[in-house]
Amino acid sequence: MHNWDIEFVHLDAGYGERAVLRDICAVLPAGRISVILGESGCGKSTLLKHIIGLSQPMAGTVRIDGQDFFALKAAAFRRVRRQMGVLFQDGALLGALSLAENVALPLSEHFALPKPLLREAALRVLGMVGLQDFADYYPNQLSGGMRKRAGLARAIIAEPRILLCDEPTSGLDPVTAARMDELLLSMHEQFADMTLVVVSHDLASFRAIAEHALVLRDGSAIFSGRPDELERGEDPYVRQFLQRQSGDRSKAQRAALNPIARAALDAWLAS
Repeated sequence: MHNWDIEFVHLDAGYGERAVLRDICAVLPAGRISVILGESGCGKSTLLKHIIGLSQPMAGTVRIDGQDFFALKAAAFRRVRRQMGVLFQDGALLGALSLAENVALPLSEHFALPKPLLREAALRVLGMVGLQDFADYYPNQLSGGMRKRAGLARAIIAEPRILLCDEPTSGLDPVTAARMDELLLSMHEQFADMTLVVVSHDLASFRAIAEHALVLRDGSAIFSGRPDELERGEDPYVRQFLQRQSGDRSKAQRAALNPIARAALDAWLAS
């Protein structure tokens, strides 16, 4: 079974008539961990939605395993999507279901499997992310890091060919974020055929897990290649991004409040 790569060919993408991404040409290599980097609003999430098939390109193509994804007939399109697992930014667990029930959802929604078999499958992947003992807990009883690990377990329960992770370390403390990185590397080792795509702006995570980097800026792809090549690059924006520099040294200036509003605010604060 060969691995699936993801290729963008002159892709324009956006919402309505507003293009967010323009002329994206890049390949996320099969069987590798690719990290999509860029500042907020650069189009990372929009690109992810097109890989998943939630949004149609305005122009150009998305190729998965060499096939024009959006030109596939409905049945073939669904078959490809079934081969994708998604870790959403907040875990996206259902509060009314236990952890085991949440994790088993991809199987219970599509297959008429006995409940004991579903639970066995859920416990197997919960064990892989270190949460087997919390199978009967509910999402509101767990920490943010645990919810993300449970989301990862759900994303991999059907052993997808492509795993897509949206900001897997956002909102986590440094130690928990490092554990999430280690977990993704472990998934990569256990599922050698899986293509991992991680959307992130976490530089520590990028340096820990990336085997390929795609950098977006203002809707364009300004780099696609190996992380070591990115680190050695001389592009000013890339250097600022990797060194966490704003590029703007100007200090914030306090704007004056309207005098009438200022008087009302002062009176309220003094009351």
